[in-house]
Amino acid sequence: MAGFAELGLSSWLVEQCRQLGLKQPTPVQLGCIPAILEAFAHSGPTRRRATSDVTGDPGFRRTTGQCWHLGCMTDSLCVRRDCLGCAKTGSGKTAAFVLPILQKLSEDPYGIFCLVLTPTRELAYQIAEQFRVLGKPLGLKDCIIVGGMDMVAQALELSRKPHVVIATPGRLADHLRSSNTFSIKKIRFLVMDEADRLLEQGCTDFTVDLEAILAAVPAHRQTLLFSATLTDTLRELQGLATNQPFFWEAQAPVSTVEQLDQRYLLVPEKVKDAYLVHLIQRFQDEHEDWSIIIFTNTCKTCQILCMMLRKFSFPTVALHSMMKQKERFAALAKFKSSIYRILIATDVASRGLDIPTVQVVINHNTPGLPKIYIHRVGRTARAGRQGQAITLVTQYDIHLVHAIEEQIKKKLEEFSVEEAEVLQILTQVNVVRRECEIKLEAAHFDEKKEINKRKQLILEGKDPDLEAKRKAELAKIKQKNRRFKEKVEETLKRQKAGRAGHKGRPPRTPPGSHSGPVPSQGPA
Repeated sequence: MAGFAELGLSSWLVEQCRQLGLKQPTPVQLGCIPAILEAFAHSGPTRRRATSDVTGDPGFRRTTGQCWHLGCMTDSLCVRRDCLGCAKTGSGKTAAFVLPILQKLSEDPYGIFCLVLTPTRELAYQIAEQFRVLGKPLGLKDCIIVGGMDMVAQALELSRKPHVVIATPGRLADHLRSSNTFSIKKIRFLVMDEADRLLEQGCTDFTVDLEAILAAVPAHRQTLLFSATLTDTLRELQGLATNQPFFWEAQAPVSTVEQLDQRYLLVPEKVKDAYLVHLIQRFQDEHEDWSIIIFTNTCKTCQILCMMLRKFSFPTVALHSMMKQKERFAALAKFKSSIYRILIATDVASRGLDIPTVQVVINHNTPGLPKIYIHRVGRTARAGRQGQAITLVTQYDIHLVHAIEEQIKKKLEEFSVEEAEVLQILTQVNVVRRECEIKLEAAHFDEKKEINKRKQLILEGKDPDLEAKRKAELAKIKQKNRRFKEKVEETLKRQKAGRAGHKGRPPRTPPGSHSGPVPSQGPA
């Protein structure tokens, strides 16, 4: 345990680490914890503190934005160095920011001291759990602000000024717009976990919500960004920062851990489900106590696969964004406690979830982006354990596999399967799949999705009907523009063809002119 003590952590934190079985700091913890703690090293001029000097009060300094160090004559934080940490999944990134934050909180406790932003609800609860366990001797008060929960109850929790707020950007921005019972103007730490997902525009764009949050936090703060994948957005932020941010990246030839056995299985698109059932049956026969996560691309496919595997008597539970929040918590708890050995999930479970007992990850679809693949397969082979990842690759996904191999700097090996065994169950699997699809359609799954979209728009203060009209009008405008573009292209093609035809013909004779020889004129 001398390793944690040498990082500059207090004895009580070192003892907490020992009780939790954290024996030695990981590379990302060795690299980032001292840098985060040293970011507050004093470098400004000082003066004697007079008993009547109100500026000696730390609370006054938090309000006015003066330096934290008593007696400092500067008007702002004398040292404020942000931190950007990039390391493989399962390498201890969460503890790398939780431990130094708790150390600073113990020196000067107040609420709200730290704000942690994360892209998914499940990850928010997992981070909160680490804060609670490591910060137990402090009597730490935390507050989780995520969607799917009662906003009034959350507002009451925020008004009690907890030490740490862990939130998803959308719900926290809603509270900031609709309530004035709390303030994050005095926070000392702003943490963005899975920062690449938060800052990049994609299927879920956090830009508007992040703008509202950043406008509400103080300029003098320490910002910590952590991620398993270093994207162009994070590199750009590193170059634009003006306070010389500390940057730590794991020096490794590959983006995935060495203990992970990565394979691919080339399958025709039409028989993918049969191969999946065969794989699960094989793992269940060989290792009954193994836990398996199956990743798929849509909520509907996730639900159908869960229903289908249950028909084959596999202990299966689903996790996707169409489920109610309580159902999502229950599903995850049952999987973690090994009541169910198989979890079928969309990418809501691919980020940061720490379930050390997962032995196999199966990609039902080949991820469209290499970084999604890295996060998915990172759910196994965590904390030094062995793990296996198998990706079902169809004839349309070969280029995606090449992109993944280029990113992770490693060739995927082929996973061997007896095709004859798969063909034996093919008809049965197809029939069961179709039955599940019919059952899901009868339950109006697609309609529920539309209802959830309407609810989300109402929560954001928008009129669903008006938004639908705007989308329809926008679609019409796009269609008109497309038709106009097509007409222009057709006209240009005709003109081009016409010019090409004219080049092959003899020149036309102007009207009134003679193309033959000029007749000789006789004497007048």
